[in-house]
Amino acid sequence: MDIKLIVIGKTDENFIEEAFEKYIKRIKHYINFSSLTIKDIKNVKNLSENEQKILEGEKILGQILPKDILILLDEKGKEFTSREFADFIAKQGIIAVKHLIFVIGGPYGFSENVYKRANWKISLSKMTFSHQIVRVIFAEQLYRAFSIINNDAYHHD
Repeated sequence: MDIKLIVIGKTDENFIEEAFEKYIKRIKHYINFSSLTIKDIKNVKNLSENEQKILEGEKILGQILPKDILILLDEKGKEFTSREFADFIAKQGIIAVKHLIFVIGGPYGFSENVYKRANWKISLSKMTFSHQIVRVIFAEQLYRAFSIINNDAYHHD
């Protein structure tokens, strides 16, 4: 199984990028992991929130193949404990999912077309986080999930 994280927009904060890279290196000890940053939409001042979501959605969907499992990181998604998330990831491997694609949307979320294509929606918290810091939180939880799956000492109940 390969896992890819797609994000909208680069981060301008070095500490976010450094923390994200730290967890990516750790994740790669367990699985083939990659990330893709989709460039921000230009001239957003001239676009409504919905128009911006539609343009971002087209870019996201352009990266997804028909057999890919698409999981949106969305505040209205299903919440998991860390162990439940580890079980979810493990089950994807058991059912022989080849490509698991997670997506962090832009500041306004996802277009209807992206929601329609999604296989799952997962929430990392009931709280709202910036779409930039979510990449670090997600990477840490994915690393934690693999440490749980592999009975490594990182996670403590």
